[in-house]
Amino acid sequence: MPSNSSLISQFRRAKAMTAYTQGQLFQFNLDQTGQLLPVLVNCVARIKQSGLASAGDFSVLPVAKPVAAAAAPDAAPGKPDRLLDQTGTGFLVSTNGHLVTNAHVVQGCVGDIQGNLSGEAPAKLRLVSSDETNDLALLQVTGSFKDVARIRDKAIQSGDSVVAIGYPFHGLLTSDFTVTTGIVSSLSGILNDTRFLQISAAVQPGNSGGPLLASSGDVVGVVAAKLNAFRFARATGNIPENINFAIKTGALRDFLDNSVVPYQISDAKAELKTADIARNARAFTFLISCKAKAKERETAKN
Repeated sequence: MPSNSSLISQFRRAKAMTAYTQGQLFQFNLDQTGQLLPVLVNCVARIKQSGLASAGDFSVLPVAKPVAAAAAPDAAPGKPDRLLDQTGTGFLVSTNGHLVTNAHVVQGCVGDIQGNLSGEAPAKLRLVSSDETNDLALLQVTGSFKDVARIRDKAIQSGDSVVAIGYPFHGLLTSDFTVTTGIVSSLSGILNDTRFLQISAAVQPGNSGGPLLASSGDVVGVVAAKLNAFRFARATGNIPENINFAIKTGALRDFLDNSVVPYQISDAKAELKTADIARNARAFTFLISCKAKAKERETAKN
């Protein structure tokens, strides 16, 4: 079995072998042949050179360890994790600098989490608590703030107008926040999940964690996700339109109460123009950003 024989070459390239003997057909998987053949070649060479009695254990070809390379202090380190920019939105709920966002917005963050109020320098945010079940996270920025979001005390109804504020596709689109409008389409989410509202206001990756505001300018939800159109289309054959979700204020208030964070509620009934709602929201809506491992980000929600 010389190492350069045509038989050896054929076996190296082969993936399967079929043998017929005594009326039976046998099939062999040759996926590991490339590793086995060097062992056989080594076996044949050693036997030819020293005889069978001194062949030793040739069933596994010993792997020589590069001692010098292993001991070298300057050995190349493993490939570092690739870090990507991860962004979302949050909003102030207390004058002490507490912000609410989605848990998935800060999931997998490496190093500092940054927060930017519109037109101001970035500030470091501290992660206070997180509720992955309800996809909520509480952050805090140093300082005292006058303008904070107010949470609506009165329940929202299907058909009510809503405004979504956030930073979708930050760095690809505008650096300012965007404003989209719509209505409350349903008082429950996927599979009748009553923690969520279904809304028609357009949201995109980066809107996550932003405030969903009523026509009075008060918070009625936390923007959380949009329906995955590709998966839905594959499952049903139809492309969904304007199906997005926000976490209701009931879950938000429970989260803040459990975190012992003060917040303001409102029963304001006056309706504001969308431009006025957006102008007021500028004072309490943050762009949230961090560096995250690529594999972590790929599993995060939009």
